Amino acid sequence: MSNVIGMIFVVIGLAFNVLGCVGMIRLPDIYNRLQAATKCVTMGTCMVMLGVIIASGFSGSAQLSARCLICMVFVLITAPTAAHALAHGAYSFGARLWEKSVVDRYKEDFPEISRKHEQPPPPTQETK
Repeated sequence: MSNVIGMIFVVIGLAFNVLGCVGMIRLPDIYNRLQAATKCVTMGTCMVMLGVIIASGFSGSAQLSARCLICMVFVLITAPTAAHALAHGAYSFGARLWEKSVVDRYKEDFPEISRKHEQPPPPTQETK
């Protein structure tokens, strides 16, 4: 029974990873893509590891389950932190939000950086 439940968690985790990959391709700007990638890594990887823990059990292979649990904690801490750092770096560098974005929280927190976003974008090869 625990193998079936573990496999269900693995399949759910893989579905999260696939949807995250689709989001990386389909979403319009770096901030939305970063959100998709972070959810993909956090939820997908943790679900897969939880499925392995449930399928293997703590009594049969306790060492494997303990390693998966440690990896889950590491991913839960580092993935959102890294995504936040990447988003802040992209905003500082001047990466623009999608034109239909509704909220710009960094604009309130970092007004000096948000001035870069108010300037017109540099011309591209198509507009020259």
